[in-house]
Amino acid sequence: MSIRRKLFLSLAAFIIGMGIIFSLIIKVVVTDILDAMLKVDRSQETKELSTIFAHYYETHHHSWNGIQQIRLHTAIMKRHEQVGMVLLSRKGEQLYAAGEIPASWVIGLGIPTKIQADGKTVAFLYYYDREVGNMAKARRGITSSVTTLSLLSAVVLVFLSLFIALWLSKRFTAPLELLIYTIDRLGKGEFGIQAPVITKDEYGKVAQTFNEMSRQLQQEEEVRRRLVADVAHELRTPLTILRGKLDWFQQQRRPIEPEKLLPLQDELIRLTRLVEDLHQLSLAEAGKLTLERKPTNMKSLLQQLIERVAPHAEEKNIRIHLTCSTNHTTICVDPHRITQVFLNLLVNAIRYTPEGGAVNVMIDEEPVMLQIDVSDTGIGIAPEHLPFLFDRFYRTDEARTRNRGGTGLGLAIAKEFVSAHGGTIDVHSTLGQGTTFRVKLPR
Repeated sequence: MSIRRKLFLSLAAFIIGMGIIFSLIIKVVVTDILDAMLKVDRSQETKELSTIFAHYYETHHHSWNGIQQIRLHTAIMKRHEQVGMVLLSRKGEQLYAAGEIPASWVIGLGIPTKIQADGKTVAFLYYYDREVGNMAKARRGITSSVTTLSLLSAVVLVFLSLFIALWLSKRFTAPLELLIYTIDRLGKGEFGIQAPVITKDEYGKVAQTFNEMSRQLQQEEEVRRRLVADVAHELRTPLTILRGKLDWFQQQRRPIEPEKLLPLQDELIRLTRLVEDLHQLSLAEAGKLTLERKPTNMKSLLQQLIERVAPHAEEKNIRIHLTCSTNHTTICVDPHRITQVFLNLLVNAIRYTPEGGAVNVMIDEEPVMLQIDVSDTGIGIAPEHLPFLFDRFYRTDEARTRNRGGTGLGLAIAKEFVSAHGGTIDVHSTLGQGTTFRVKLPR
């Protein structure tokens, strides 16, 4: 059963039930009010008549035989206008009647009283006069009118409420039906499909959340496809080189000189590094990267890395400076992983800094983080490239060679390694002025 039908049936049952209860309450309340307002006191007359009939019953050996011959006091019969009375047995048989009023009127409009003898009810007496009849007619007429009006009002209210319930059920479930249709399309592979946001309530928030999820799925699908294409591209080039070289050696049919194998070894090294980088990146992204944390002095570590890349910097006459504004540079990290992060940043800074430039490494202290900036005076990065800089295989210059640009995994690995330590890495760059990578690691 659909939500719309459930909602409509629930509202319908509630509305009909409330209409019935409303009608019954009105009838009971009005009847009680009329009984209290239109009641005529005939207790004296009914008491006198009950005494007469009870005495007759007891003196005639608990029998009503001959009751038709009894004559009532003229005073009782003339006390009010149009007096009438009827005596019925316990089985409903008419035992006695007096007055000119039809027995059916007396029974229907009169005041009922029980006739008791020896503590038991032996008959029922109905007393009637003009005033009693008028009050009974008024009470019945008003009760009937009020009941009819209440029932008609309840019926109109129920139908109107059911129409509103149907309208509300359609209105409330319409956004959900649109969302279900969009979900079905997403399930069929239409990543990025967007659901219309037609309300600002919870349905609208659900639709917005779904749209964001759909966009993320589309981005993830694009990343997956790009990753497969990039991996195939990265592997195809060195494998093509290896195959070409080996085919050439085979065609020469001569002994291979050792120095001619060096290019093949370089390509194998490149393949091995690519596979290892992909393995490390997949572990980091899956949260399964093993970290061997231990207290590490970051100032000493960075100084060692600067000395390690110094020969490459000297070839381009690039100056590397390390400045530290705090004495608390020891944090608990995996030195091997962090070395890979900052070595990649330093190598990139030297690679894209022109001759005579400078690379600055600055260590600063925050309340709960240690901040390390790696800045260069290089060519900078265009703003449109910055959001994708940490994506796998992303290169700001598509035309550059792999010998210059690497595999495109270094920054992606650096980001995952820093995230695994609970830190962050950001980049700020200005074209023609340089780039700054800021790494924050928890203390």
